[in-house]
Amino acid sequence: MLALKYLLLAGAIGMFIAALAVVAYDLYAELQHRRTGFPEPEPLRWRTAVALVTVAWAPLLIALSIIVVPSGMAGVRVSQVTGTRPGTLYPGVHLVKPFIDRVEMFDTRDHLYTTGVASDVDKTKDKKKVEPLNVQAKEGLSLGLAITVRYSLDPNRLDYIQSHLPQPVDTELVPPVVASAWRELVPNYTVRDVFSVKREEVRAKAEKIITNKLGADGIRVKEVMLRDITLPPEYAKGLETLLLREQENDRMGVETEIQQKQVRISELQAEAQKVREVKGAEGQAQVRVLQAKGESDAMQYTLPLKQKQIEQSRLEAEARKETTIKNAEAAAQAKVIDSKAELERRNLLADAEANRIRVTAAADAERMKSEALVLKQNPLLINKIVAERLSDKIQVMMVPSDGKFFFANDVFRSMGAPPQSDGEDDPPPHGKQGQR
Repeated sequence: MLALKYLLLAGAIGMFIAALAVVAYDLYAELQHRRTGFPEPEPLRWRTAVALVTVAWAPLLIALSIIVVPSGMAGVRVSQVTGTRPGTLYPGVHLVKPFIDRVEMFDTRDHLYTTGVASDVDKTKDKKKVEPLNVQAKEGLSLGLAITVRYSLDPNRLDYIQSHLPQPVDTELVPPVVASAWRELVPNYTVRDVFSVKREEVRAKAEKIITNKLGADGIRVKEVMLRDITLPPEYAKGLETLLLREQENDRMGVETEIQQKQVRISELQAEAQKVREVKGAEGQAQVRVLQAKGESDAMQYTLPLKQKQIEQSRLEAEARKETTIKNAEAAAQAKVIDSKAELERRNLLADAEANRIRVTAAADAERMKSEALVLKQNPLLINKIVAERLSDKIQVMMVPSDGKFFFANDVFRSMGAPPQSDGEDDPPPHGKQGQR
């Protein structure tokens, strides 16, 4: 809607400028014609200019009749004829009578009225906003109050605020009302009450007074805060000394109470220790009585048990004795059996050896018979046998009858091969044997 308003205003202004340009151009052309005599100017276009101006009034009036109330604001219509009109214009687009009604805007958001202390004045250049509120206490001493009041305007009563209250209310109405409320209330209390004892009570009463006074004029008070209090230097020093003494007194009282509690704790601990010792002695006596009684009762069962253990030990000794005798008899019988077995083993070994000798002798006799038969058939084998027996120590040379020498060792090595003949059936030659 703002774009439409500005577009209409731009169109109206454009038409006014166009009408003025048409008239100015025609006047300039007429002036040039009068100076130079040519060219022939056209007559002034008054009708065109009037028509443009007349048409321009329509968008101008429409644009002026459109009022946009922004967020956080509210408006009141003030007529040039009837004055302030009832009703509130809330954020949005509204239509008014152009050149007759105007709209007064009010900020409906929260406002803050603040007074400060000396430290706040040093931090800012605007001393009016942080100047402390000076009031007098019951003793006549001057106090500086740092106060903050948070309030807002009642949108439903903006017409009353605009027509009956001084404007702007933030500076013309709120500060005097707040200052008046505190200056009426604080003189009923002492400095000590305002500073510490009844500080919250004073703040609550001041908030109630300010709320009632400003609420009657359409101003909603949401909170009144008493941030700080500036005391007179002499009183502050005396109050500090008094507070230190009170703190010292409180400290001593606390220490005294702590010592009393420590004494009481020591007494209770001593009594508890005494009770523990008595209970411990009684418990030990009872334990001893119970132990003696338990030992007496146990002896009634211990004696028969001991007798049974002695009888059991005697029986175990007899059993071990009998076992030892049996083991000795078994060992003797085992030794006899082992001796008999050894004798029988030796007899069997002797029989086996005799049998082996007989078999060996029979085998040797049979072998000798066989060798005798072989030697009988081949007498030269005797030389072979002798040579075999002596071959590692004696070298035998056999000389054949034909004079050819050969070593018996070569013959002995080739004894395993069959004899070779040259095709004749002559008996083998006899040769001479010699030894070296």
